[in-house]
Amino acid sequence: MNIPGAFRSLVLAGCALALSSGLAAGGASAQSQSIVMASTTSTEQSGLFTHLLPAFSKATGVEVKVVAVGTGQALDMARRGDADVLFVHDTVAEEKFVAEGYGIRRFAVMYNDFVLVGPKGDPVGVRGKDIVAALGKLAASRGEFVSRGDKSGTHAAELRYWKMAGVDPSTWAGYKACGCGMGPALNIAASSGAYVLADRGTWLNFRNRADLAVLVEGDKRLFNQYGVIAVDPKRHPHVKVEPAQKFVDWVTSEPGQSAIAAYRINGEQLFFPNAGQ
Repeated sequence: MNIPGAFRSLVLAGCALALSSGLAAGGASAQSQSIVMASTTSTEQSGLFTHLLPAFSKATGVEVKVVAVGTGQALDMARRGDADVLFVHDTVAEEKFVAEGYGIRRFAVMYNDFVLVGPKGDPVGVRGKDIVAALGKLAASRGEFVSRGDKSGTHAAELRYWKMAGVDPSTWAGYKACGCGMGPALNIAASSGAYVLADRGTWLNFRNRADLAVLVEGDKRLFNQYGVIAVDPKRHPHVKVEPAQKFVDWVTSEPGQSAIAAYRINGEQLFFPNAGQ
């Protein structure tokens, strides 16, 4: 079939435009990668991600959707394949997650510490640097204590400290498990004059302190390590392993570690990078 020259030119031009548009759309799609990160309420409520993730996205073109829950819930999300990467703080549980074949490899990222917070007047007299002794006093006095009770990294640490103190905290009425995040637990403690174990990052970003103050800090046992893990595609083939690994690589690299160190509130550093240690 003979096609008039002018018409043929129009057809060819239209095909070229369609091809060009298709390539552009494909390029835009490749550039607009996104991943789901299951993380802790402490990293989210401390404000770290608002500072950290825009720098990562600018460097890599990968957007990150954060689901902030307790560490236990975050690990469960990843086990189901509902997250591409984990950023949590329970080293024992993280290593188990990798050993079970759900994660590729665990990397240390940063640390801070836990603090015992309570009324400034400290009616139980826990103030000091010994977390185990402080919890022993709380148990003996049947003082008011708010536990997150949510299988988070903070909750796991709290249970370890009670065990060190030889105490079953569920034996007195003043011990309340809220099953909630760090911010809500602090709010309950602030409104009721109770004691609570908190991560320092969320505490520093917490505005509704009322009569609360840090009473126990400086104990080496209060060390709080964070790790990052890409979910293993051998377990869940649909996970976005390449962009997830980009996050792991970036947050443990010099630019990512510097961004973590640079995050401060009122001049105080919230997290301390320690990738590779």
